[in-house]
Amino acid sequence: MSRESSGPDRATPTSALRSWHDRDAEWLREILQRRLRVDHALADDIAQETWVRVLKATQVGVEHPRAFLLKIATNLFRDARRRDNLHAFKLKLWSSSQESAFQPQSLEEQEADRLLEQIISSLPEPLRDVFVLSRFQRMTNRDIASHLGISVKTVEARISKALELCLTKLRD
Repeated sequence: MSRESSGPDRATPTSALRSWHDRDAEWLREILQRRLRVDHALADDIAQETWVRVLKATQVGVEHPRAFLLKIATNLFRDARRRDNLHAFKLKLWSSSQESAFQPQSLEEQEADRLLEQIISSLPEPLRDVFVLSRFQRMTNRDIASHLGISVKTVEARISKALELCLTKLRD
Protein backbone atom coordinates (compact mmCIF):
# COMPACT_ATOMS: atom_id res chain seq x y z
CA MET A 1 0.00 0.00 0.00
CA SER A 2 1.42 3.35 -1.04
CA ARG A 3 1.00 6.15 1.37
CA GLU A 4 2.12 9.76 0.88
CA SER A 5 3.96 11.15 3.85
CA SER A 6 4.48 14.75 4.73
CA GLY A 7 6.87 13.93 7.54
CA PRO A 8 10.47 15.08 7.64
CA ASP A 9 11.83 11.93 5.95
CA ARG A 10 9.87 12.46 2.74
CA ALA A 11 9.30 16.21 2.80
CA THR A 12 10.73 18.08 -0.13
CA PRO A 13 13.09 20.94 0.68
CA THR A 14 10.40 23.38 -0.44
CA SER A 15 7.68 21.88 1.75
CA ALA A 16 10.08 21.62 4.69
CA LEU A 17 10.99 25.29 4.29
CA ARG A 18 7.31 26.24 3.95
CA SER A 19 6.52 24.35 7.17
CA TRP A 20 9.43 25.99 8.94
CA HIS A 21 8.28 29.41 7.75
CA ASP A 22 4.67 28.75 8.78
CA ARG A 23 5.84 27.63 12.23
CA ASP A 24 8.42 30.34 12.99
CA ALA A 25 7.75 33.44 10.86
CA GLU A 26 5.56 35.20 13.42
CA TRP A 27 7.89 34.15 16.25
CA LEU A 28 10.83 35.73 14.40
CA ARG A 29 9.02 39.06 13.88
CA GLU A 30 7.96 39.18 17.53
CA ILE A 31 11.42 38.35 18.85
CA LEU A 32 12.94 41.05 16.61
CA GLN A 33 10.54 43.64 17.96
CA ARG A 34 11.13 42.61 21.58
CA ARG A 35 14.87 41.92 21.64
CA LEU A 36 16.11 44.46 19.15
CA ARG A 37 13.39 47.00 19.94
CA VAL A 38 12.66 47.70 16.30
CA ASP A 39 9.34 48.86 14.92
CA HIS A 40 6.95 46.57 13.10
CA ALA A 41 8.05 47.66 9.60
CA LEU A 42 11.76 47.11 10.27
CA ALA A 43 11.03 43.77 11.94
CA ASP A 44 9.12 42.73 8.81
CA ASP A 45 11.99 43.83 6.55
CA ILE A 46 14.61 41.99 8.58
CA ALA A 47 12.43 38.88 8.84
CA GLN A 48 11.84 38.87 5.09
CA GLU A 49 15.55 39.23 4.33
CA THR A 50 16.27 36.47 6.86
CA TRP A 51 14.00 34.06 4.99
CA VAL A 52 15.62 35.07 1.70
CA ARG A 53 19.02 34.21 3.20
CA VAL A 54 17.66 30.90 4.48
CA LEU A 55 16.44 30.14 0.95
CA LYS A 56 19.86 30.92 -0.48
CA ALA A 57 21.64 28.82 2.15
CA THR A 58 22.51 25.24 1.39
CA GLN A 59 19.67 22.84 2.02
CA VAL A 60 21.29 20.94 4.86
CA GLY A 61 19.46 20.14 8.04
CA VAL A 62 19.53 22.85 10.65
CA GLU A 63 19.82 21.45 14.14
CA HIS A 64 18.46 24.53 15.93
CA PRO A 65 16.18 26.35 13.45
CA ARG A 66 15.15 29.24 15.69
CA ALA A 67 18.74 29.92 16.75
CA PHE A 68 19.73 29.83 13.07
CA LEU A 69 16.98 32.32 12.17
CA LEU A 70 17.82 34.60 15.07
CA LYS A 71 21.53 34.62 14.18
CA ILE A 72 20.82 35.62 10.57
CA ALA A 73 18.29 38.27 11.65
CA THR A 74 20.63 39.70 14.29
CA ASN A 75 23.45 39.95 11.77
CA LEU A 76 21.14 41.72 9.31
CA PHE A 77 20.06 44.14 12.04
CA ARG A 78 23.68 44.88 12.96
CA ASP A 79 24.60 45.42 9.31
CA ALA A 80 21.70 47.84 8.87
CA ARG A 81 22.57 49.69 12.07
CA ARG A 82 26.22 49.93 11.02
CA ARG A 83 25.21 51.33 7.62
CA ASP A 84 22.82 53.82 9.22
CA ASN A 85 25.45 54.96 11.73
CA LEU A 86 28.06 55.35 9.03
CA HIS A 87 25.64 57.27 6.82
CA ALA A 88 24.74 59.61 9.70
CA PHE A 89 28.41 60.04 10.52
CA LYS A 90 29.21 60.88 6.88
CA LEU A 91 26.43 63.46 6.79
CA LYS A 92 27.69 65.00 10.03
CA LEU A 93 31.26 64.99 8.74
CA TRP A 94 30.20 66.53 5.45
CA SER A 95 28.10 69.27 7.03
CA SER A 96 30.76 70.16 9.61
CA SER A 97 33.45 70.27 6.95
CA GLN A 98 31.29 72.57 4.85
CA GLU A 99 30.76 74.97 7.76
CA SER A 100 34.35 75.20 8.88
CA ALA A 101 36.22 74.36 5.70
CA PHE A 102 39.68 75.75 5.36
CA GLN A 103 39.59 78.46 2.75
CA PRO A 104 42.69 78.20 0.57
CA GLN A 105 44.32 81.50 -0.27
CA SER A 106 45.91 80.87 -3.62
CA LEU A 107 44.70 79.27 -6.83
CA GLU A 108 47.33 76.55 -6.38
CA GLU A 109 45.96 75.71 -2.95
CA GLN A 110 42.43 75.55 -4.35
CA GLU A 111 43.55 73.22 -7.13
CA ALA A 112 45.45 71.04 -4.68
CA ASP A 113 42.36 70.83 -2.45
CA ARG A 114 40.19 69.84 -5.42
CA LEU A 115 42.70 67.21 -6.50
CA LEU A 116 42.90 65.78 -2.99
CA GLU A 117 39.11 65.71 -2.74
CA GLN A 118 38.84 63.94 -6.11
CA ILE A 119 41.45 61.36 -5.16
CA ILE A 120 39.81 60.60 -1.82
CA SER A 121 36.34 60.52 -3.39
CA SER A 122 37.52 58.04 -6.01
CA LEU A 123 38.70 55.53 -3.39
CA PRO A 124 36.50 52.46 -2.97
CA GLU A 125 33.99 53.14 -0.18
CA PRO A 126 35.47 50.75 2.43
CA LEU A 127 38.92 52.31 1.97
CA ARG A 128 37.58 55.85 1.85
CA ASP A 129 35.55 55.44 5.05
CA VAL A 130 38.52 54.18 7.04
CA PHE A 131 40.88 56.76 5.52
CA VAL A 132 38.58 59.71 6.30
CA LEU A 133 38.02 58.53 9.87
CA SER A 134 41.75 58.10 10.39
CA ARG A 135 43.13 61.18 8.68
CA PHE A 136 40.38 63.77 9.06
CA GLN A 137 38.61 62.69 12.23
CA ARG A 138 41.85 61.55 13.87
CA MET A 139 40.26 58.36 15.19
CA THR A 140 42.53 55.56 16.35
CA ASN A 141 42.57 52.27 14.47
CA ARG A 142 40.87 50.61 17.43
CA ASP A 143 38.12 53.26 17.48
CA ILE A 144 37.60 52.93 13.73
CA ALA A 145 37.39 49.15 14.03
CA SER A 146 34.81 49.44 16.77
CA HIS A 147 32.85 52.13 14.92
CA LEU A 148 32.69 50.15 11.66
CA GLY A 149 32.43 46.69 13.21
CA ILE A 150 35.62 45.38 11.60
CA SER A 151 38.93 44.16 12.97
CA VAL A 152 41.92 46.40 13.70
CA LYS A 153 43.92 44.40 11.14
CA THR A 154 41.30 45.21 8.50
CA VAL A 155 41.51 48.91 9.42
CA GLU A 156 45.30 48.82 9.07
CA ALA A 157 45.11 47.04 5.72
CA ARG A 158 42.51 49.49 4.38
CA ILE A 159 44.50 52.55 5.46
CA SER A 160 47.60 51.12 3.85
CA LYS A 161 45.76 50.36 0.61
CA ALA A 162 44.12 53.81 0.61
CA LEU A 163 47.47 55.54 1.05
CA GLU A 164 48.97 53.42 -1.72
CA LEU A 165 46.14 54.33 -4.11
CA CYS A 166 46.36 58.02 -3.20
CA LEU A 167 50.11 58.10 -3.84
CA THR A 168 49.67 56.32 -7.15
CA LYS A 169 47.04 58.83 -8.27
CA LEU A 170 49.18 61.77 -7.14
CA ARG A 171 52.09 60.50 -9.21
CA ASP A 172 49.94 60.18 -12.35
